[in-house]
Amino acid sequence: MTGSEKRQQALLRRAAGLHSPLVPDSVVAEIARHDWEAIGCGCGRSAGHLVDAVRDAAEGHPAAFHALEGHVFFAEHLKPPAPAVCAVLMAVWSARPPRRATREALLWTLLALLCTVDDGGTHEAGLHGQCAAFIRTGVDGFRREIATAPGSGTAAYAEGILDILGLPA
Repeated sequence: MTGSEKRQQALLRRAAGLHSPLVPDSVVAEIARHDWEAIGCGCGRSAGHLVDAVRDAAEGHPAAFHALEGHVFFAEHLKPPAPAVCAVLMAVWSARPPRRATREALLWTLLALLCTVDDGGTHEAGLHGQCAAFIRTGVDGFRREIATAPGSGTAAYAEGILDILGLPA
């Protein structure tokens, strides 16, 4: 077995340990898709410790989203785990979290990711561009949130996301 095959097996074993009845299989698969240990975290360690936080977020714990600050983004800057975390968050969004508090925390986090300094050059996306590309996949859901919960915090965050992406609500 090669090194990459061993790493993939370890990721699959770890993903199996992540299974929770509250976390959709698509989210578990997205978490397993990333080599978290190989990604540097904003706190200086490997991003491996973020797996529990993104799983908690996927289970619907609003505080888990806010706990990503300082690891995935800090002030106006994204950190290396941002695209991987953003991919997981969009898998959570696609699964349509039922609780408004979860949706609000998720949308707050996505908006925080988009409100950072664009670190891409003219020929590359950078962390910001990668996150924006993932977030664009949820446009229909953002519009649905605005239509079904007008005047709410979730609608305001969804409108902000669409505005930053330059898309109509």
